[in-house]
This record gives sequence, structure tokens and C-alpha cells, in this order.
Amino acid sequence: MFDRLISYLDSVRARDPAPRSRWEILLYPGVWALGFHRIAHWLFEARMYFLARVVNHFSRLLTAIDIHPGARIGKNFFIDHGFTVIGETAEIGDNVTIYQCVTLGGTNPANGKGGKRHPTLKDNVIIGSGAQIIGPIVVGERARVGANAVVTDDVPAGATMVGIKARSTLVPADQWLREFIPYGTPCDDPPCDEQGRSNRDCVEKLEGEIATLREEMALMKAMLAEREAPPPAQPVRVRKSGTKD
Repeated sequence: MFDRLISYLDSVRARDPAPRSRWEILLYPGVWALGFHRIAHWLFEARMYFLARVVNHFSRLLTAIDIHPGARIGKNFFIDHGFTVIGETAEIGDNVTIYQCVTLGGTNPANGKGGKRHPTLKDNVIIGSGAQIIGPIVVGERARVGANAVVTDDVPAGATMVGIKARSTLVPADQWLREFIPYGTPCDDPPCDEQGRSNRDCVEKLEGEIATLREEMALMKAMLAEREAPPPAQPVRVRKSGTKD
């Protein structure tokens, strides 16, 4: 058991450069939440549902992380910072990383009966902060979900899902072996397309378009001001006698 704890703490340290020692990691709310969940899940499996809920609520009060006792979680699960919600039928594989404010939510069955209604995360999945994974979908092995994404469809293995509509881009297999990058959404986005879909070059392109529009607006204002300007006054002729013409 002690060796398993050391192995778990080392896996967290490999994904988080902040702690200076294993003792610091032991203070992480995600580590405490996972420990309490192991107890609550054991009670849940033993059909001691009330006691499981008591442990769950105490853990939520202490860590601000809500993991339903029925959720199945594999090895080396890491929640960075916290404020996460994981539903009853969620299934999480090994070496999964979740950042703050993530929801593994479920659908409400129309017949009022339970069942598989929460997502399944395969091994080595990374979920960015603020992402919402909704429904009984499958996030494939080594897939990544970007920050604030809303995912309602299956994510292919090795893909990166970003945006409200959860646009998918495949990640080359050689990137799987790279050093862990916090927040877990590195990918080579395509150039900005004509529809202005979100990627790294869109901001520069939009800034250029705004600058061009400003120049055109300034030119149009100058032309309009010139057109509306009153005609120049005609010079007044004066006769030699001093009277006006």
C-alpha cells in the first residue's frame, strides 16, 4: 500500500511542476478527494449507500470536489486544483488528468430510470479546465479536451476536442510520447479559415482586418466631410470710387 501511494504521488509530480516534495502533494485537495472516494466507493459497492454518501458529502465539504460514490476510477487519477463534479456512472481509466472546474455530467433519462448516463474516459486522457463532458459518451485513449469545451459526442482516441461545438482534430501519434504539458491541449491548429474558426492565427487576422476597416472608415469620413463642406466665398469686387460692385 505504501509503495502504491509513493507511485501515485510520483505520477502527480510528473504532471505538476509546482510541488517541491511528495509532502506538498499530500495537501492537494484532489489527492484527498480521491482518497475519500476510494472509501466511499467501497461502501457503495457493499450497498452501504447512506454511509457512502456521508463520506462523499464530507469530502465535498473539505475539498470542493464532488465525486459520486458510484463512479469507477482507475490508477493515478489526478484532479489539479479541484472544483470538479463527477457523476455516478462515470468511468475513468488509468493516468487521467483533470483540471479545475470540470464536469463529467449525465443526461436525465426520460423514463426516470437510471443507467449509464455519464461519460467514460479511457487511459491517459487529459481534460482542460472548465470543460463539460456530458452524457454516456466515450473519450478515447490519449484524447485531450480543451479548456471550456462542451463535449456531447464520442472523442476518437488520440484526438483533441476544442470549442463549444467540440471540434475534433487528430493528434499525431508521435506527440503522445512528448513531455507532459500542463492543461493538455497542445496541437497544431490549421490556418484560420474563411469562416473564422478559432485557432492561433485568427486573432492576428482579425486585428489586421479591423485595422483595414478603420483606415477605410477614416477615408470615407474625410471624403464625406469634403463633400459636405460649404463652397468657398466669392471675393467682393470694389470699384475705384470705393463703392461695391
